[in-house]
Order: sequence, then structure tokens, then C-alpha cells
Amino acid sequence: MKRSKWIEGGVGLFVLAGFLGLVFLGLQVSGLTPSRADQTFTLYANFSNIGGLKARSKVTMAGVTVGRITSIELDPKWYEGRVTMQIDEDLEGKLSQDTTAAILTSGLLGEQYIGLSTGGDPETLKDGDTIRDTQQALVLEELIQQFVSSMGKD
Repeated sequence: MKRSKWIEGGVGLFVLAGFLGLVFLGLQVSGLTPSRADQTFTLYANFSNIGGLKARSKVTMAGVTVGRITSIELDPKWYEGRVTMQIDEDLEGKLSQDTTAAILTSGLLGEQYIGLSTGGDPETLKDGDTIRDTQQALVLEELIQQFVSSMGKD
């Protein structure tokens, strides 16, 4: 009888550990990992087409996640999508003024995110600056439409 209580307790702990592991993995995949606001700085970028980009999408540099998108809104002056990004404070003062922000897609139909590429300008971006050199999202539907319309002309 004591042995069955030990087995039941062990199984219970195993199930609890499995549940906690799933919660941890779910938080990692969704990008909801806790980070303090004082460990980041804010950058902005305007795009003529943001495609399927969403808040909480990652911001990468050389394939490494260096930040998250916090909000996307319409710029009332230029009528473009204005993206607000929180970037790791380690990069503050290290990204050049001519840094490029491009909307990329992981895989053919995967999630969209922003990829940063630095330039050679000695002046650097600071908290609250806007990245001027941007590349809009590649929209698969538009490419297919162009391909089909070009096939119809032949």
C-alpha cells in the first residue's frame, strides 16, 4: 500500500513537471518571455506595406533575435505603417544611422519579422530615432498575380 502511494506521488510529480515544461515552451514560442523595459531602447521604422507583420514579432540581426515589435499603427503624416520596436540596450549607440530594416518571412508561408542590417555611417541611432532605410514586405499574393497576368500576355 505504501508502495502505491509512492508510485502515485511520482506520477503526479512527473505530470506536473510535464505541464510546467509545456507552459515554458508555449511562452518561448509565443514571445511572451518577461523582459524589463529598462533593458531596451525604442526605434521606429515606416513601411509602405507591412504585410502580415504583427506586434510581438521578433526583430533580428544576423539571425539573432535582438528585440520585439511593440506596436504597429498608421503614420498620420505619411500614411505608412509605423512600427515601434524595443531593441536590446546592448545595441544602443552601435547601430549606424544608415541601418536598414526589412520585413522578412521565415519560410515560404511562415511568420513575418524585421531584420536589421547595419551600414557604415559613423553616426549611430539613439533611443527614439527612426530608421529611414526600409524594405516593405514581400506579399506572396501580389507575386502570384503578377506571374499569372504575365502568363496571360503570352
